[in-house]
Amino acid sequence: MKKAQIVIRLILLFAVVLAASCKGNKTNDSGKLSQADEALRKKYAAQLGVEEKAISNLKLYRFVDEWYGVPYKYGGKTKSGVDCSGFASALLRDVYSISLAGSAQTMYEGCDHVAEKNLKEGDLVFFKINSKNVSHVGVYLQNRRFVHASTKRGITINNLDETYYKKYFFKGGRPRSTAVGQKK
Repeated sequence: MKKAQIVIRLILLFAVVLAASCKGNKTNDSGKLSQADEALRKKYAAQLGVEEKAISNLKLYRFVDEWYGVPYKYGGKTKSGVDCSGFASALLRDVYSISLAGSAQTMYEGCDHVAEKNLKEGDLVFFKINSKNVSHVGVYLQNRRFVHASTKRGITINNLDETYYKKYFFKGGRPRSTAVGQKK
């Protein structure tokens, strides 16, 4: 057998093994979560103050985990630096297949308003910080926690009951049904 054929067969074998190990649902043959997803569930259940089984949208929490700690950068839209609307837009796009971009105010205008008590995982939370217009946006998770781009800590999770966020909270929002591929 020629060297080229051996190399091609090895590459194909490697590709098959790699594809088999990268299951999209992250479960093993018995239907259980992978160790990585179990750890992710445990981590975010503790951080949000909920039971592990409440962490069911693993795509959302994988996304949050990948971005957690990314530094704040005004106008930024990448993992080298992101602002609040850039992060919320990327999360909506990558997790929910919803296209909603622009400033926090523009995003607010593209949503149906949701009462604070009716917020659901994936809804947007809007704040008016020293402004008459919406100036900050985050994504609601659970148990009054939301993920956002903080100017001081980058991508982080906070509680709507914290004094600062309670003071500036404006409204919740759910992207309108006209958003691309809405899955809510």
